[in-house]
Amino acid sequence: MGDIVSLVRAHSSEREVKDSIAYALGLIDFHAEGPVRSVAIKANLCYYWSAATGQTTDPRVVSGIIDYVRERYGTDISIRVVEADGTAMRTNHAFLMLGYEELAKEKSIELFNLSKDSVCEKSVEVGGREITFRIPQSLYSTDLFINVPKLKTARQTKITCAMKNIFGCIASPRKIVYHPFLSEAIVGINKVLHPNLTVVDGLVGLGRFPVRLDLIMASIDPFSTDWVASQIMGYPPSTIGFLRVARKESLGDPKGITTRGENLNAFKKVFPKPNFLSSEAGWAAQLKMLRLYAHIVNDVIPPFLEES
Repeated sequence: MGDIVSLVRAHSSEREVKDSIAYALGLIDFHAEGPVRSVAIKANLCYYWSAATGQTTDPRVVSGIIDYVRERYGTDISIRVVEADGTAMRTNHAFLMLGYEELAKEKSIELFNLSKDSVCEKSVEVGGREITFRIPQSLYSTDLFINVPKLKTARQTKITCAMKNIFGCIASPRKIVYHPFLSEAIVGINKVLHPNLTVVDGLVGLGRFPVRLDLIMASIDPFSTDWVASQIMGYPPSTIGFLRVARKESLGDPKGITTRGENLNAFKKVFPKPNFLSSEAGWAAQLKMLRLYAHIVNDVIPPFLEES
């Protein structure tokens, strides 16, 4: 059965964001199972664009989560902000360029590149296809694994939020190899890795253009989070490929999903849903030219262009 998803308004100051996160977690009655000595916070740092673009997780949200877990579980716990390299993104550069090195110094926490971790291979079957992933082993040993995705759209999957951010944990940089069966791969990695908590950064949402939503979402279930997020972004959940696959694989069930806090329609009204169909032909031609350029100059295409 589905879980509770909280929707809370958050204003721009770091203190107000922190208070909104605490309120959102209170609405879902979040409690960690067992003692908490270590925490891994998976941000979405897909490329080098600032949080103001709606592409990457805002350091203010991560800061609020750090303060929350320290106040609740003690100041001596080990906290890591983690991300893995992408096809055209190196995590250490993203940490530097997006304000995370400054945050790490301020909060005395560690920044960790999952692509440099010890890895193990895990295989899982989805829809009759066996898919193998290289999994960072530290994600299995942390006491509290917190998923902190963005609320944004993408051409290939329509939406990208909680379940897609777990896809970003794969240690291999060239995640593009999974794109021919991306919905199955997203479901597969979510069968392998199970965050204890999801906190969505919806301060700025990204659809046809970035929009200030002032939204924090929270849930213990990535599927339930995405079921609600898709509605905010203007897509019936049944039209989202990886959510359909997740239901078939018994990874999620929309029955019983409830929201607490703000009404999702208040955010849906202002979210700028893109019209992918109207721009598909023109975009295909532009992407073809970009790939030709990348081949000629031995460059790479930013991942959001390849994945969108």
